[in-house]
Amino acid sequence: MTPALELIGISKSFDGFMALSAVDFAVGYGEVHALLGENGAGKSTLMNVAAGLYAPDAGQIRINGAPVAIRGPLDAKAASVGMVHQHFKLVRPFTALENILLSDRRGSYSRGLKEIAAEVRRHCEALGFEVDLDKPVGMLSIAEQQRIEILKVLVGGARILILDEPTAVLSDQESDRLLRTVRSIAARGTAVVLVTHKLGEVIAHADRVTVMRGGRTIATADPRTVSIPELTQMIVGSAVTEVPAPSQNIGGPLLTVAELRGARSDGHVALSGASFTVRSGEIYGIAGVGGNGQTELAEILMGVRRPLSGRIDLAGADEVTADGPQQRRARGLAFIPADRHTWGLAGGLSVAENFAVAGVLAGKYGSPIRVDTGAIRAATRDAVEAFDVQGVRGPGQKAALLSGGNAQKLVIAREFSGSPRVVLAHSPSRGLDVRASAAVHDRLRTARDAGAGVLLISEDLDEILLLADRVGVMNRGKISAEFAAPCDRHAIGRALVHHG
Repeated sequence: MTPALELIGISKSFDGFMALSAVDFAVGYGEVHALLGENGAGKSTLMNVAAGLYAPDAGQIRINGAPVAIRGPLDAKAASVGMVHQHFKLVRPFTALENILLSDRRGSYSRGLKEIAAEVRRHCEALGFEVDLDKPVGMLSIAEQQRIEILKVLVGGARILILDEPTAVLSDQESDRLLRTVRSIAARGTAVVLVTHKLGEVIAHADRVTVMRGGRTIATADPRTVSIPELTQMIVGSAVTEVPAPSQNIGGPLLTVAELRGARSDGHVALSGASFTVRSGEIYGIAGVGGNGQTELAEILMGVRRPLSGRIDLAGADEVTADGPQQRRARGLAFIPADRHTWGLAGGLSVAENFAVAGVLAGKYGSPIRVDTGAIRAATRDAVEAFDVQGVRGPGQKAALLSGGNAQKLVIAREFSGSPRVVLAHSPSRGLDVRASAAVHDRLRTARDAGAGVLLISEDLDEILLLADRVGVMNRGKISAEFAAPCDRHAIGRALVHHG
């Protein structure tokens, strides 16, 4: 059978760095073809070539067996190729329908909305989607925004659908629901490329899997005939194994949260009296199904959202409830946010500027008026080497050019450069490959063993069980149960869904 999409001998370089080297890839109609590889392996770059965002230096693209020239996204759309990017391309003040209309203009505004609404509702009915089409996108959940992105490309006529890390920002339940939808889309005759780091998803939902490493294709296999350890070996070239390593020296309280209440942007109360303590030399993990107040808790602790009531004490004594992010940093609080591209990095600034921003504000590199740029460049080079941030060709390189895992390592390098007393890590391995996840976990343990208190918020229960010395279950905006390691997974699972 002729493939829907073929990429033959695709090569692409950026400033002398070879991101893709003679890569071959193909996907057929009715198939879910997974694309695996480490952060920086070239997966997203290859799919961006297919979607018209990058022009290949060499190679050929074929649609239905015929060579095509894809010079931009409009050419890709004309060839029935649609891509849903890891970082959504939505206008937050606009409604779902208005966002779809932006990508598929038709006549007048009112007539276009009416036509698109009818098409969207047909797709929603066929796929079992539930989305409030008239609500501003900024007020929708991440899972709902994901559905809008998929609807955008389907309404646009895509028969070849590329999903770049579609479950990276979803809970386990949302991921499972989305992947069942992906299977349904493929069953309707669409060719689906699933770019992911999650090996379990590949085994459960893909028809074929291609592994990339270092900008090259390593192998294509049937997921039913390979194990997760075998896939891991293909991806990184060696085995990556993590085991729990409990703390040996837990001390006194460093972060105390008492009866904290907080609301979402739409006014809904998401935190309803959360209380817990994080001690020196301890990783305190907060487990919970998405939407139970974890995001609001993280934003309040970061100082970017004001609580409705309650108290936050840092370093055992100092109240910081009314303090902003800079004041909290000065008292030893470091942040590793879930959305590193919104809260952790400025993609348009250089690696050095992103690394040094906190130090500049603290006077580490001279006065803000007379900054020692030489010292910044030297410190950045040292941090890039110490934290193994790959893909950096110099301190002046734009941070946006880093892969997800290396962007996360840069955030961690900056946050740990000041020897923090308390570390807030919200979904620190989200969207990372197995090797990058292990590196992040090792850094959190290192900070803990140096005497810091680490607050780990994650919807990945495996991550919580691997790292946490104590676990608090967040349910309906408060800590409903606590467990000491080693924890009973089933007891935590019952607490996650208990509504008593």
